[in-house]
Amino acid sequence: MEPDVYHIPVLLHPSLEGLDIKRDGTYVDVTLGGGGHSRALLAQLGTGGRLFSFDQDADAIEKCERQRETTDAKWTLVRSNFRYLRNWMRYYEVDGVDGILADLGVSSHHLDEASRGFSFRADAPLDMRMNQSATMSAAEVVNRYSAEQLTSVFRLYGELHQASRLATAIVKARSTAPIETTFQLAQVLTPLVGRDREKKDLARAFQALRIEVNGEMEALRSMLTAAVDLLRPGGRLVVISYHSLEDRLVKNLMRAGNVDGEVEQDVFGHSQAPFRLIGKPITAGEEEIRCNPRSRSARLRVAEKI
Repeated sequence: MEPDVYHIPVLLHPSLEGLDIKRDGTYVDVTLGGGGHSRALLAQLGTGGRLFSFDQDADAIEKCERQRETTDAKWTLVRSNFRYLRNWMRYYEVDGVDGILADLGVSSHHLDEASRGFSFRADAPLDMRMNQSATMSAAEVVNRYSAEQLTSVFRLYGELHQASRLATAIVKARSTAPIETTFQLAQVLTPLVGRDREKKDLARAFQALRIEVNGEMEALRSMLTAAVDLLRPGGRLVVISYHSLEDRLVKNLMRAGNVDGEVEQDVFGHSQAPFRLIGKPITAGEEEIRCNPRSRSARLRVAEKI
């Protein structure tokens, strides 16, 4: 089997420990990527265990199909957005699982593959679609959204205080010619970000567009909500997030049982939250950050279904 350079699994060992894997259990990795987490999880399953791995990117599925051992009958690859987790488990007649793992955000492959248009560091068409059969690309958002819509995207998903100015600059630039590449977009935005924060603010702007293109927050809400019902008592939810928007939803769900963070109580005022937190949030150590700089912003949370 070839080395896994497609995507370096972040916080691999803490993730597996958090799942508290049972050899004959049923598990779901909703973010297959390069398959690093999935293969490590699979190695701990016995003959009665099952693993379902989701990814909406055909490249990820095809790569893992090529690498998968013929004896891995207990490993099912699902080419789908994890927002449809509940539907696919019903399709496979799975009524409960022992663990769900999610490594959110964009994979190393997406960032390193210039032609996918996820990064401002290489010139490429403004694409950013994780599912390449999807219809809406980043170019369509940039060239068709109104100034108000773009402002909302940059403010909500990029948490950029200059969101309105960025949106206005885009609308002005595209009135002369469409903005079709990553470098063209970066050229429009760069004069409006502070020189000392240029890379960080450009990264946030590109992040905001990526989240909008792929409907990431809506998908995360759907997946987390489904996880509450799918996990068996004692089952573990393990989530690695990379920015505050994702982490807020995850934290809300684990503490309150819903993504809005509203704790339900019984008639006696006792919390009805379906999870108990396992340990404190985990971040990458110095050695992992040195080997994989993209792990720097990772935050892992673990909760157990009561």
